[in-house]
Amino acid sequence: MTDTDLDRSYSALSQALAEVGQERAQLLLSMLCLALIARQDSASEVLPLIERARLQLAADTAQQHRAVLPR
Repeated sequence: MTDTDLDRSYSALSQALAEVGQERAQLLLSMLCLALIARQDSASEVLPLIERARLQLAADTAQQHRAVLPR
């Protein structure tokens, strides 16, 4: 995917999230994820991506907790 394609896709996702609203944003993301997962040939292509995203969020959360702790 080119940078232009990535930008167009991200912009379309941002617009769709804004249109469905915060109450349904999680549902939209879940539906999109399932559609993208279904395009893969096997779980072995998907599971590492899920784990990488989980680890990134865990690291971000840990960093935020360290930032608010008094020193």
